[in-house]
Amino acid sequence: MRTVVVSGASSGIGLATARRFAEAGDRVVNLDLRPPGAGAHPAVGWIEADVSDWAAVRAAVARTAQDTGRLDVVVANAGISIRHGVLELTEADARRIVDVNLLGVLGLWRCAAEIMVPRRQGVLLATASVNGSRGYPLYADYNATKAGIVALCRTFALELAPHIRVACVSPGAVLTPMQLAEYTPQMLDEVNRSIPAGRHADPAEIAEAFHYLASPVASFFTGQELVIDGAETAGATTAVFGDVLTNAPGATV
Repeated sequence: MRTVVVSGASSGIGLATARRFAEAGDRVVNLDLRPPGAGAHPAVGWIEADVSDWAAVRAAVARTAQDTGRLDVVVANAGISIRHGVLELTEADARRIVDVNLLGVLGLWRCAAEIMVPRRQGVLLATASVNGSRGYPLYADYNATKAGIVALCRTFALELAPHIRVACVSPGAVLTPMQLAEYTPQMLDEVNRSIPAGRHADPAEIAEAFHYLASPVASFFTGQELVIDGAETAGATTAVFGDVLTNAPGATV
């Protein structure tokens, strides 16, 4: 039975990912400021933690490893976004986004690696985004953090090889509770028309990707980004999607 830590697993992609591992029989711990929401698996433990607080993260990871006797998979998923143009962006907002989205991944991976490296086994995963590989209006700071996660993935993979594998998943549009709360049905329909697959991804589909990457069948997959976007970035649909967001008040990706 593996021990799996997932940050930001109280909702959305994180919740679905924690549930997927728990349903497979793994021991799963959720690191999140908020308690788990509806749909959480009853076997998933919760430790209240802010991923931007490295001391708290180190304590939570060490406690989990001590309680279970191992640490096999860590999914750094916690992330936030604030929709604003570059001229409206504030220092406080930008720093918070970087602290959670980028330094939160770096800190969690760093703390986990301290335990995994001496044991010569482990998998480090993270949620990046297609936003990190292209221009995307109104999310400059968010986009930069997602690009940074891909860079962290490559560097950690090189430094920790051959015993520790590192990878990230870059979703496109995903139908999370946050998305549903901030998009009108008309906005969702317009975004769906801009995606060749014709729809948003379900969080469970992203969870399946994480479960695959943590499995033995992905044993040669390391230092790479797995894009799951319904062909959104395969052609010339990006500009259309960007227009939807630019004209959509309160939209968040």
